[in-house]
Parts: sequence; C-alpha cells; structure tokens
Amino acid sequence: MTRNGWIRQLHRWLSLAFTLAVLANIATNLAGTPSVWVGVLALVPLIPLMLTGLWLFALPWVSRRTAGGDARWKEQA
Repeated sequence: MTRNGWIRQLHRWLSLAFTLAVLANIATNLAGTPSVWVGVLALVPLIPLMLTGLWLFALPWVSRRTAGGDARWKEQA
C-alpha cells in the first residue's frame, strides 16, 4: 500500500473514532452529567483528522505538480 493509501485508511479510522467520541459526548450530556474530559475526548482524533483531511484535499494538486501534469496545467502555471 502506498503512502497515500495509508493516509486514506488512517483518515477513515480517525473519522470513526471521532464519531464515537462525539456520540459519547452527546450521551453524557443527555444523561445530565457533562464532564470536561468527555468533551476534550472528541478533540484527540479531530486534530489528526483535520491534518489527514487537508492532505487528501490537496493530493490532486500535489500529485499533478510532482507528475508534471498535462499541457493545460503547464499553460496555467
């Protein structure tokens, strides 16, 4: 698996962890016992999720730039 494949897989697992943390936060708030550490728990996967998401967002431009791109891209640059 390539580096981009690993980043994509990591992004998927981080999104699952973030979803579970948000659900835990909602459950504790609905139970009437909100705690700060459950709210902070959602931030743990959120920061690397943001970084991997930004990488996946920029990947088409980065790969086009490193591969040389097509003629249309070279004319615009």
